[in-house]
Parts: sequence; structure tokens; C-alpha cells
Amino acid sequence: MSSTATEFTATLTQGDVEPGGWVVVVVANSAEIFGTRKPVKVAGHMDGEPFETTILPMGDGTHILPVKAALRKAIGKGPGDDVAISLRQR
Repeated sequence: MSSTATEFTATLTQGDVEPGGWVVVVVANSAEIFGTRKPVKVAGHMDGEPFETTILPMGDGTHILPVKAALRKAIGKGPGDDVAISLRQR
């Protein structure tokens, strides 16, 4: 397991205005943090709830972290809400 990790607060954003559009968090400076502009498998906690996912590169040095409906339901939050996130590369 990698020791690369970060903690931050971010806002849940709906990537598409159409119903069913992805809800994501933008991970700023992620290319610097994780050392790549490619997809990165991560694990962590969002408002205390554990999760695993792959963050996806946006081409500008940031990645997006998709937030599944089950996780949003578990933390009771949706688009526009702030969340506390800890991430580590897995």
C-alpha cells in the first residue's frame, strides 16, 4: 500500500444537470499529490464513512472523485454540501 495520502474539505458537485448525472468531488492538485495524471485507485473516508473508488483525471492536474448514491445516503449529503475527505492511494 502506498503512503501517499491527503485530507481536505470539498463540495459535492453534480457533474451534469440532467437527472442521474454523476455527483463528484474535485480533488485539487491531485496530480502533484499522487504523482500522476492517470486514474488512481484510492480508499478513504468521507464524513467518517469508508469507501474505495478510482479518481479520474480531468487533464488540468485535478482528478474527480465519483461519489456513489449509497455513500451520499450514508452521510446524508448531496450536491452543494461540504464533506470532509481523507484519501490514500491503494
